[in-house]
Formats: sequence, C-alpha cells, structure tokens
Amino acid sequence: MSGFADGKTMDGRGLRVARAALTRLMEPSDLPGLALIRVLGPEDAVAFIAGGDATNATVERQVTQLLSEAGTQRWTGLSEALGRWRPRLVDVAPERDLATVARLGGGLLVPEDVSWPRALDDLELGAPIALWCRGSAARIPEQSRCIAVVGSRDNTAYGANVSVEIAGSLVQRGYTVISGGAYGIDAHAHRGALSAAMAMPGTLGGTSQETVVEDGSGPPTVAVMAGGVDRLYPSGNDDLLRTIAERGLIVAEVPPGTNPTRYRFLQRNRLIAALCGVTVVVEARWRSGALNTAHHAEALSRPVGAVPGSVYSANSAGCHRLLREGSAVCVTDASDIAELAGAMGENLAPEPLAQTALYDGLGTSDLLLLDALPLRTATSVEKLCIVAGLSAATVLAGLGRLEALGLAEGVAGGWKRRNR
Repeated sequence: MSGFADGKTMDGRGLRVARAALTRLMEPSDLPGLALIRVLGPEDAVAFIAGGDATNATVERQVTQLLSEAGTQRWTGLSEALGRWRPRLVDVAPERDLATVARLGGGLLVPEDVSWPRALDDLELGAPIALWCRGSAARIPEQSRCIAVVGSRDNTAYGANVSVEIAGSLVQRGYTVISGGAYGIDAHAHRGALSAAMAMPGTLGGTSQETVVEDGSGPPTVAVMAGGVDRLYPSGNDDLLRTIAERGLIVAEVPPGTNPTRYRFLQRNRLIAALCGVTVVVEARWRSGALNTAHHAEALSRPVGAVPGSVYSANSAGCHRLLREGSAVCVTDASDIAELAGAMGENLAPEPLAQTALYDGLGTSDLLLLDALPLRTATSVEKLCIVAGLSAATVLAGLGRLEALGLAEGVAGGWKRRNR
C-alpha cells in the first residue's frame, strides 16, 4: 500500500502528520473545524488548537465568513469549538496512528496527494480532512468508474440475489462497487464484486494483484467505514472485510481505534455518495440509512437508481418512495446502471428483442379488414364490406396488402385469413 503511505504530495510529512492529528481532534463534517483548517492550514490549525488562546478575533471573523458562504448562518463561536477539541488533545498521537495503519498495509490519503479522489471536492467545506486507507489497491478509482450499491441490513432473498448479480456484472464491466461494509445489501454487494473479480484473470480478485497497479484499473470493491480501519465492524462481517482489505480497499475518515457511532454512520454515507458516479438502492425500508446515502447523492447532483420490489414488501418501500418522489430512476440490472453512469448517449442498454405481433404495422382499415376475415370458411367481398364497415374499393385494396403480408388468401368462394 505504498501508493497511499508514500504517495506524492505538494508538502512534506508535517502536513500529513497534522491532518492525521486533526482527524482525531474533530468529528466528521465538523464545519467550524474544517473552516479553521481552510483559514490557517492543517499545521497551524493544530498549533492553534494546542495553544492557550481562548479565541482570536481575526481567525474567528474568517471562519465565520467561510461558514456563512457554506450556508451556516449561525454558529456558537470559536471559543466553544476550542472547548470541544482541546479535551481530545491528550489522545492525539498522529505518529502512532500512522504506524498502526502502516502495519495493516495502509496509509493516510490527504487532499494534497496526487491520488486524492477529486470527487470529494464536490462536498466543498464538508470534504473530509483525510482518508485512512487499508488494502492492496494503489488508489481509489475516479468517480465515473465507481458505483455505490447500498440498501437495508435486513434484506430479503430477492434483495440478496439482486445485489450479488448487479455488483458482479458491474465489476465485469470494469466498475468498482462501493458500499458500507454493513450486514445485508452492503455485504452482498461486496461479495458479488469479489466473486466476479475472482473469476477475472489479472485483477485484484484474481491471481495477479500487480496488474491493477500497473494498468491503472481499480479494485473490485471499496468499503467505506464509520469506524477506524482497524475496527472491522460489524464483527459478523470480519472475514468479508479482511477479504476486502486483501483484494480491494477499506477507507475511513476517522483514525485507527475509533468506534463507529450513529452520527459517524450518517456522515460516512456522504462519502459513499460523493465518491461514486451513481448510487443504487437495492432494498430500503421507508426510513432506511440507505435513503440517507441516496439523498446525499441527489444533493450532489449524482444520479440515483432504485431497484423496484414487491408492493407487499416493506423492504422495498423506501425504493418505491424514491421512485414516486422522482429522486431515483428505476434500474433492474447492470446495463441500466451503466447507462446512468455514462455520459449522454453512452453505455445505452440494448432494447430487448420482441416477437413481431400479427397486427404490427397495419393501418386502421387493414386492422378492421383482418378482424373481419373468417379463419375457416371463405367469405365474399360484399360480406367483408358489411362486417368491416368499409367500401368495396378499400376492401379490395386491403385484401391485396394482407395477401402480400401473408395474412389473407383468396380461395374458391372468396377470402379468408391465412393460418400462420
């Protein structure tokens, strides 16, 4: 994982250490903290928090301006924010955290790195301070090659099958499947991606991991965690998450040792949405965390797809809600999703072939005439005029067309429908 630990940056190790410290001092999406980093820079922000100043009028004015531009009209002030951050200083040990993640084969990805996913810039002030990474992949693929597959933890058999099928097909098309590593749909999406990659030679999931680094392709799947990358949560997915670390990538914006919380789960969802070109909800109840991910994607102007389910299934109520509100497009397979992920006119799903129907291409008068033709016994033109309600000239012209199409035949005594 040297691609993350020792990647090219615009600044030295001090900046990386400072950002590592800030991930422990601040919660995800701590807008006052993120504004402070914008104003002072990472290293000076750490020094300011560690210093003894209760506040600073110039800094507070600049932070307030940034927050106002971000839509935060009111905040409690720099003094209150320092009161939240400073008690955590006793736990700040960035060198230790960097060493911990390095032992796991990972590293810290910072915005100054060349390999930083620029899709996160769409979060503007809410972009993460850094990303702690663990895995065998050298980088996170670009947004256009990443698809989020999310859904309920208490999935049905239908949801599990659809998740595995969609994720596997997406990997076969060269996409990276991103999800949250949770029970249910998340886990099935990861498994589907890994299984598909195992069947593909020259990928991280196959026999040659070096190929991915050399040819620039991405890992089959990425798990975005709400806790530290050393805390494989939930414990029931321990084996799955270890496999993802071996063949894909695990990322988090909180440092090693951090426990997942409800707040961190919700904030993690914004990263999944931002990293991906499309977010797909396979199954979701009326009030599901997967809907939170979908709403983040919608706010970022990312396409959202929802898989329809049974109208009797509570597990699909959230998907149907997204479709009814116009927040999502109906998707049923990887072709639909790839079409959403591509630019206009790209990755178009082929129209399904359908057998030509008997009436296809016929005009109104010909349809009336065809319906009037008997199947077994022949009838006269005069009789056809009465039954079809058409003139003799129209009937004669129509019989000629129907005969040419193989739909009618002239026999002794008149006309009848030809058996096909």
